[in-house]
Amino acid sequence: MRTWRRPENTARLRFTVLYGAMFLLSGVGLLVITNLVGLGGTMVSRSTGPSAEPVTLADADRIAWLQARLSDTHAAQSRQLLIGSAVALVVMGVVSIMLGRVIAGRVLRPLSVITTATRRITADNLNERLAVQGPDDEVKNLADTIDELLERLESSFAAQRRFVANASHELRTPLATMRAYLDVALAKPEPVPAQTAALADRLRTELDQVDRLLEGLLMLARAQHGSLSDRTTLSLGRLATAALDARSADITAKRLTVDSSGDSSGADDSGWTQGNRTLLTRMIDNLIDNAVTHNQDGGWIRLATTTDDATAQLVVETGGRILDQEQVDRLAQPFQRLGADRTHSGSGSGLGLSIVAAIAAAHGGTLDLRARPEGGLRAAISLPLAAVPAGVPA
Repeated sequence: MRTWRRPENTARLRFTVLYGAMFLLSGVGLLVITNLVGLGGTMVSRSTGPSAEPVTLADADRIAWLQARLSDTHAAQSRQLLIGSAVALVVMGVVSIMLGRVIAGRVLRPLSVITTATRRITADNLNERLAVQGPDDEVKNLADTIDELLERLESSFAAQRRFVANASHELRTPLATMRAYLDVALAKPEPVPAQTAALADRLRTELDQVDRLLEGLLMLARAQHGSLSDRTTLSLGRLATAALDARSADITAKRLTVDSSGDSSGADDSGWTQGNRTLLTRMIDNLIDNAVTHNQDGGWIRLATTTDDATAQLVVETGGRILDQEQVDRLAQPFQRLGADRTHSGSGSGLGLSIVAAIAAAHGGTLDLRARPEGGLRAAISLPLAAVPAGVPA
């Protein structure tokens, strides 16, 4: 049995009720006026008496009978008129509500178009505009105001990204200078005190960490900076395999078990997509690096590539303790980590997964992070599917 649901309080519903109520009030007013006029006619007909000429008793009875018949006929006509008007009012009331809904939909259609177009615009495509055409009315003024707001937001985002890129680039020079000073100080012919050498090694480690941070900021700014050049067709499975091979020493040191699987074409030749080779390689490297660095000793890593009609997906899963999904959702933001176990390594900058998310978004894809119910993390990259290049087995 279907239960009745209260309709949503939308502007279209309010306009429909307003149009219907206005028509019904107008109809009721017209009905009242019609019946008042009919009542007045009855009173006039009743007030019309016989002429002043003398009449016989038979004529008087005849006149009285005719007036009674005329009054009854007029009353019957008034009742029929009232009933017919009421039925017509009900029918036209239903019709007016239906027409009011249609008219309200046509009036609000430009606003629906503006709402749909505005929802499609995000921080990754602020260059798009509504560009509503039509008369210079309230709807067009609203669309033009939104376009001006988007233009200001685009300028603000572009200025922010340029600042991050320029600041990161400029800071590399003093870092290189400080590293050169340390090398010169340690290369002097006289013996260097042990404390000085230890301090120099620690400073060099910190400088390397800052250098990695700046490199991450540059990569993040580049991934967020708009159009991609040098697009080529790449396999997510091959990129993941190469990233695992590059981290084989760390995988062995932590005694990690790697399970690599894919679709019917195999892990190395599956999940083809188009994009910038440098950015996509960095995206996969960061994802694998995150799975290795923040894994427990003796843990495991599982890789899988899947495809459907429009999407290529790479899934990387790791074991570990049970994580909080609210904290996992923040990992794609810069400088976000999960507790102390994700900060023990001095090689992390807190930008790895945020760079992965930014590069995926720049290529029209997404990064989905989920806390596994059994413990550990599931990271899935989804990108638009590309055709397998010629010469590669399908």
